[in-house]
Amino acid sequence: MAVFGMVSAVSSFIKIRYLLDKAVIDNMVFRCHYRITTAILFTCCIIVTANNLIGDPISCINDGSIPMHVINTFCWITYTFTIPGQQHRQIGTDVAGHGLGNEYGQEKRYHSYYQWVPFVLFFQGLMFYVPHWIWKNMEDGKIRMITDGLRGMISVPEDYRKDRQDRIIKYFMESLNTHNGYSFAYFFCEVLNFVNVIVNIFMVDKFLGGAFMSYGTDVVKFSNMDQNMRFDPMIEIFPRLTKCTFRKFGPSGSLQKHDTLCVLALNILNEKIYIFLWFWFIILATISGVAVLYSLVVIMMPTTRETIIKRSYRSGQRKEIAGLVRSLEIGDFLILHFPSQNLSTRSYGDMLQQLCSLMAASRTPSAPSTLEMNPISHSIYPPAELFGGKETET
Repeated sequence: MAVFGMVSAVSSFIKIRYLLDKAVIDNMVFRCHYRITTAILFTCCIIVTANNLIGDPISCINDGSIPMHVINTFCWITYTFTIPGQQHRQIGTDVAGHGLGNEYGQEKRYHSYYQWVPFVLFFQGLMFYVPHWIWKNMEDGKIRMITDGLRGMISVPEDYRKDRQDRIIKYFMESLNTHNGYSFAYFFCEVLNFVNVIVNIFMVDKFLGGAFMSYGTDVVKFSNMDQNMRFDPMIEIFPRLTKCTFRKFGPSGSLQKHDTLCVLALNILNEKIYIFLWFWFIILATISGVAVLYSLVVIMMPTTRETIIKRSYRSGQRKEIAGLVRSLEIGDFLILHFPSQNLSTRSYGDMLQQLCSLMAASRTPSAPSTLEMNPISHSIYPPAELFGGKETET
């Protein structure tokens, strides 16, 4: 029950928060990193540390001359090993298990990663949360303050709604063309998300001895092979039976070597966790790369920004939206786009309607004043002295 209690605490990362409390300041791909992926990694960390699921993570057997808890502790805190040359031999006749057998003159593959799996999973969870933490601090609650009072509201008094909309419009007009740093921070964190998942893939590959890159494809190939001719790649990377060597001095001072066989029950969980993470990281890297390309298109092509605004402002005319987008820089576009994820359709549509009118009015040339016309009259009718004559008196 304690495990389920800890997992339920982790679920707070992915629960749907009320918009009255939290403003939406990113997109769905961004949230896949700091909510879903972080929750997955923290949950996996809890699972591999829950001994009540599998019992002892390691159990070793020997000839009985050494206490069992001593052997278990020694082999857990040091390492165990398998023999790759004995991997594909017949179990029960040639060897006792995959990777077990006579080690004389054979290459050994050492396994010590299982000590660090919980720490690595926890560290990875923090890594996936860092870009959101950076963006949240650089954003500094701007969208939350802008949409405060209207966020999550479906029906509010008309006067109150108008007052809040006017405040948003006033802020937007007064701070026009000052949000490019805001947009740079957001797009930087989006790129950081993509870089982070790629770094995690290579980091896990290094952690598992270079076996993670092809781990998923090897498992898929294994599932499609003939039952009598296939070898499970999960057993090779996460062996269930390993060897461990314990050395001590005998009564006469001679060195004694004790060969033990260890059961790594924890690897039953590790192999399932990492096959899931392999597929999830590939999916996450793909959609993150697409999100970065999409953001690049949004930055480079104003017509894309026009389409995004039009999708949120369905009652507006295309010419109005085009005129509005042409007046905005990329930072202003983000400040205008994020409220669409926090306000009701009616409030957002009314706000855009007023903005379109204000922007159109600011682009309309006004009639010249009397002071502006005065120099023009002199330029059309020059003084008579320039032509050698005199001014006539009236």
